[in-house]
Amino acid sequence: MSTYKVNLKVNNLNVSVDEGTTILDAARQLNFKIPTLCHHDDLCVAGNCRVCVVEQVGNRLLPAACATPVSEGMEVLTNSMKVRQARKNIIELLLSEHNADCTKCFKSGYCELQEMANEYRTGDHIFLDVRSKNEIDISSPSIEKDDSKCIRCQRCVRTCTELQAVSALAVTHKGKEMKISTFLDKPMNDVVCTNCGQCINRCPTASLVERNYIDQVFDAIYDPKKFVVVQTAPATRVAISEEFGLGPNRSTGKMVAALRRLGFDKVLDTDFTADLTIMEEGTELLTRLKEALVDGKEVALPMMTSCSPGWIKFQEHIFPDMLDNLSTCKSPQQMFGPLAKTYYAEKINKNPADMVVVSIMPCTAKKYEAERPEMRGSGYKDVDFVLTTRELGRMIHQAGIDFEKLEDEKYDSILGESTGAAVIFGATGGVMEAALRTAYEIVTGREVPFANLNIKPVRGMDGIKEAAVKIKDVKEEWSFLEGVELKIAIAHGLANAKELMNKIKSGEADYHFIEVMACPSGCIGGGGQPIPTNMEIRKKRAAAIYEEDEKMVLRKSHENPEVTEIYKSFLHKPLGHRSHDLLHTHYYPRKRY
Repeated sequence: MSTYKVNLKVNNLNVSVDEGTTILDAARQLNFKIPTLCHHDDLCVAGNCRVCVVEQVGNRLLPAACATPVSEGMEVLTNSMKVRQARKNIIELLLSEHNADCTKCFKSGYCELQEMANEYRTGDHIFLDVRSKNEIDISSPSIEKDDSKCIRCQRCVRTCTELQAVSALAVTHKGKEMKISTFLDKPMNDVVCTNCGQCINRCPTASLVERNYIDQVFDAIYDPKKFVVVQTAPATRVAISEEFGLGPNRSTGKMVAALRRLGFDKVLDTDFTADLTIMEEGTELLTRLKEALVDGKEVALPMMTSCSPGWIKFQEHIFPDMLDNLSTCKSPQQMFGPLAKTYYAEKINKNPADMVVVSIMPCTAKKYEAERPEMRGSGYKDVDFVLTTRELGRMIHQAGIDFEKLEDEKYDSILGESTGAAVIFGATGGVMEAALRTAYEIVTGREVPFANLNIKPVRGMDGIKEAAVKIKDVKEEWSFLEGVELKIAIAHGLANAKELMNKIKSGEADYHFIEVMACPSGCIGGGGQPIPTNMEIRKKRAAAIYEEDEKMVLRKSHENPEVTEIYKSFLHKPLGHRSHDLLHTHYYPRKRY
């Protein structure tokens, strides 16, 4: 940022800001809120919606505050009569094209256009109603697209292009025919969409929302013939509180209590299978390294994590020639499903045909993942329904549960025990850190050489992070790793993942192990997390994740006693025959168009 200061007045108050600052940000420094619809802190400047217009004294036209940099001596009025009338007209124009079915809309109460219309008390429509009738696209198991509610702000297009480098959505046609569409206007399920849901997180209306399975889950809960178990992902426990106005914080115990009050028969934890993932994935990495370094085999390295279904689908579309580099491990969600309907069902003497497995996930792509035909390892659909953090918040509201006043409760046993290593799966770099805590100790017999197990080089919000860990004084059976410098990389957000993959393909970068999360900041920034999202919010969620880890009694996956027990009595060993059948899979190339 420039050190040169620009002096201006906003509503007759003096302010000094850095050169290049927009009027919008200058006004924020004086605590003036200028309304926006197309603007988002995560995205490039657009200036499409014009709701943020202000009056610049001496200028006939009203500039867009989000797209206009300040200048020396500028005088700005954010709420003059001219500005107010212009904003009202712009909002009315948007409403004239908008399907304002607010009372039945899934996003009612969370819609930015609705909030703005209420603030400006728009009354009788002064423009003709020119809304178009569109069929709602529900082809995707993750995302619902309703063009009748689109205000063409293009946040979704910029998100898909800038943050995710997917470009599944684009602006098509011109003038009054202009709309946001897919390649050849195909259904969402038939294009390169990764189901990551980042477009949903930034859509100001209900034009893009997650597919809602709340009613189906309640139907299962009310069915006396069904035994309904629920699993909760790491990132949900630090974000669910936002649905009740409490900000990001550690709410694991309250969430467990709320789920019991909703009627779930057992409340279990995806963190258990996150620990299991580390055992399987860590063993797979060490096996690949042995085959490469000792046996001289051609092995697909670097090995890449496979926890993020959005990343998997991106790889299938964009880099199908590198699918062998993916770990064969299913995600923790999809490891949980088959274990619930085999190992757990046997333990509690339940018929798996009568079991319903529900996931609470920060991720819309998990809905798609659960529908993949590969995810039937138990002989049934492994995970029956996936709900986002937002959907869980809505269920708790509907049930009249006072979340803030709930006393903390613990998960049920069997598939409910976890470690701090599993909790940090929710933040970018967390899977890598968890894997290193276990793999280093297995190979050397010592804890990782970082204070209090906190591997700081893999943490943080840099889009791509690189690190190297020197392995020395190893156990005899791992002598082939003596002196090896394990090279690792972490990427979050698919644009960063694409950049990293291109470097690997070109030979510019050389690693042994890579973690990729499809969503910015990892699962804490997932497409199913509470709205709004921005870097400040995601940093607070990450801080809560690491605090939760620090408070855990056990902080290394291989120390989880329930993981030890399941290997002893059921799986027998990592990468064993039963693990292969239930916990591992393969992925397939997909067309880009």
